Amino acid sequence: MKDNMLQFLYSLKNEKKAGFFCLIDPDTQTPSESAMLAKKCQLSGVDVILIGGSLMVRDNFNETVRVIKEQVTIPVLVFPGIFNFVSPYADAILFLSMMSSRNPQLLIGEQVRTAPLIKKYDVEAIPTGYFLIESGSLTSVQFMSSSLPIPRTKYDIAVSHALAAQYLGMKLIFFDGGSGAKQSVPSEMIKKVKENISIPMIIGGGIRTPQEAREKVSAGADFIVIGTAIEKNDQTNLIKEFAEAIHS
Repeated sequence: MKDNMLQFLYSLKNEKKAGFFCLIDPDTQTPSESAMLAKKCQLSGVDVILIGGSLMVRDNFNETVRVIKEQVTIPVLVFPGIFNFVSPYADAILFLSMMSSRNPQLLIGEQVRTAPLIKKYDVEAIPTGYFLIESGSLTSVQFMSSSLPIPRTKYDIAVSHALAAQYLGMKLIFFDGGSGAKQSVPSEMIKKVKENISIPMIIGGGIRTPQEAREKVSAGADFIVIGTAIEKNDQTNLIKEFAEAIHS
């Protein structure tokens, strides 16, 4: 099984304080606009482009991945949300199991549907335990998945879930407040989880400022995902500020 991108992520984590992922939702813009944003992100210090979302109203996912790959040299990874998006143009896919859910379709059902496509396209799959964290609002992924998030004050529940993911063989864990989150994953929760696991930790959802991103890294986050804050603020300087805060 290929693990080139997984090894790249491990190296990135070791070489820099943490990695900076930019999440691009193909549903919010055209493929060419997504490619322009991806190129701007690379020039501003982003390490990895993630592509995905909870819905796919526009039928432009695969075209978006293709066009972005033509414009950037940094890795392009698929973040499939709760659906089985696979693209032959991507460098890898975060092969998610939504382990905070008790919905079997999100734990194993979608993965079974997706696996043959991954094999057909020969795309690297990175086993990733995905956890939805309470964020103070009903997010898109929470609504679409019909899943209860982990309560933001229940650190023991978060630690237990993260340990289960590690023991099941996940290579990464992803704690996410979700798109539209009012609050990001609590720094104290990140700290408690990081003290108990040995696999890298991705944190996303609701991070709006470089200072907030820096706080998550200080708490133990290995990778920070920024989506809405970048898409809604077309300022190159802001992306650079995020990069500096995360990498420092």
